[in-house]
Amino acid sequence: MSTEGARGVVHLVDDDEAIRVALTRLFTAAGYTTHAYGSAGAFLIATGTEPDGCLVLDLHMPGPDGLALHDALRQRGWTVPTVFLTGRGDIPSSVRALKAGASDFLTKPVRSEVLLEAVRAALEADAPRRAARERRREARTRFGSLDARERTVLRRVVEGALTKQIAWELGVSERTVKADRASVMRKMGATTLPELVRLSEGLSPDGEPSSG
Repeated sequence: MSTEGARGVVHLVDDDEAIRVALTRLFTAAGYTTHAYGSAGAFLIATGTEPDGCLVLDLHMPGPDGLALHDALRQRGWTVPTVFLTGRGDIPSSVRALKAGASDFLTKPVRSEVLLEAVRAALEADAPRRAARERRREARTRFGSLDARERTVLRRVVEGALTKQIAWELGVSERTVKADRASVMRKMGATTLPELVRLSEGLSPDGEPSSG
């Protein structure tokens, strides 16, 4: 189940259908795009890559529970902000979740304004990470528009190679390298060399995030 909104994205994972319906209505009315899942497995199947937005996660569910899902996401390197919901007070679990990076831990029944504030705060705190991810996505898209020689020129330029050296390595004229460099700058959306270096940081030769 999903509905479109503009304030951000909420991924709701709860095995109770009535709660999923009620909270989906709440988040949608508040202006959030809402995706609801009935289990941890359903969420993982639907999200092959780290999702944007905030995860609202029921603690106690059949199969992998909320903490198990949260741990699995952290093992993948995902840092999507998470607000836990639990039907009963569970201090050890709340401490564990918060130590593992959860944004908040709320006990059902939770007042609408309290839950919405927790989601708002989680998304606000996560804004720098989302902005960085968007910059990386844009850089990969721009990198994909480069042809093979332009990618080589980009790599050598950010490594500090001189135009003459790049021309010799590629077996082309310096004028050709200068034209390729200008094309790279334009396609990558850079106006200065430092900006080009920043845009290319973290990209492997195929344009994917590097592992280093």
